[in-house]
Amino acid sequence: MKKQSASQKAYQDLAAVHDRKRPVLLNCVKAFLVGGLICAIGQAVTVVFVLYFSFTEQTAGNPTVSVMIFLAMIVTGLGLYDRLGQFAGAGSAVPVTGFGNAIISAAIEHKTEGYVLGVGGNMFKLAGSVIVFGVVSAFFLAIIKTLLIQWGVIG
Repeated sequence: MKKQSASQKAYQDLAAVHDRKRPVLLNCVKAFLVGGLICAIGQAVTVVFVLYFSFTEQTAGNPTVSVMIFLAMIVTGLGLYDRLGQFAGAGSAVPVTGFGNAIISAAIEHKTEGYVLGVGGNMFKLAGSVIVFGVVSAFFLAIIKTLLIQWGVIG
């Protein structure tokens, strides 16, 4: 490694004095709490589907995901999800609500270009790859599972 000159060393020392220390532990706690709260809301939605709409635990998953994505889109449209993301960081992006936020954010950003080319054309720009890889992964996993069942490896 090349030795630093005196002016480079002085600059590094000055930058270190003014460098803001990141509260890593606090950020982790906030992400954990907000992510946990989002997941608790999702669990409450699942319970509502099971208790009031005659779903089973296994069949309530898909409508729960749809409701959580829809709620994230509403909260994003109201401008609240960005504030939540600033506060919680990854805690707001990791659950399925981050997917809803990604879809609607791109749509809102391009609404001035019109509904077809702006909203429709850009809605899945960021989330499109998630959808494509999700569908392709599910396809290959279904093939593998079918083969394993046919070969008697799993029942």
